[in-house]
Amino acid sequence: MYLIHSIHKGPRKTVAKRIHPLRTGIVIGSGGHTAEILKLVQNLNSVNYSPRIYIMASTDTSSEVKIHQTEETYLSRNGSDCYEIVKIPRSRSVGQSYITSVFTTVFSSLASLPVMLRKRPELILCNGPGTCIPICVVGFMMRVLCITDTRIVFVESICRVKTLSLSGKILLLFADVILVQWPKLQGHYRRTTYIGRLT
Repeated sequence: MYLIHSIHKGPRKTVAKRIHPLRTGIVIGSGGHTAEILKLVQNLNSVNYSPRIYIMASTDTSSEVKIHQTEETYLSRNGSDCYEIVKIPRSRSVGQSYITSVFTTVFSSLASLPVMLRKRPELILCNGPGTCIPICVVGFMMRVLCITDTRIVFVESICRVKTLSLSGKILLLFADVILVQWPKLQGHYRRTTYIGRLT
């Protein structure tokens, strides 16, 4: 509860300058979610955000190719091609009922636990797909238990104009930063930050 309270109070005023690269977990959705998060990733300094751990659903067959293309085209130019792709069970499929998704999310969270303990990302970047919830919950619990000081940055999808997605509403409780692409969303949700359109 104290950690949630400190997150809701806002970021600390002074931040120590980092010397080492930041281990970064990037949660990949599918379709438009993949395009949006990779657009954000293209603007990262690959040396500072390294290694990059792409986490995606095991049933997603198209995003892996796009990840390799992004790394080869954009990030390797900065001098670091240190990345890997790991897969976890999908927590919720399109059209799946909320009741059954509770069980698949729990299963996905259990499968995410060894991945997160092994990789220990210090930063999690995500943008809305259900796959991000198990990863973020485990990352937050690792921070509670002082295993890693994992920070969560959630970028809401551009298709969410008036209300946050279900993932956004859940992460509004404990994500460190919530970024939105429409000014109306910032007006409706106090903890959000308007960044304009990514694409």
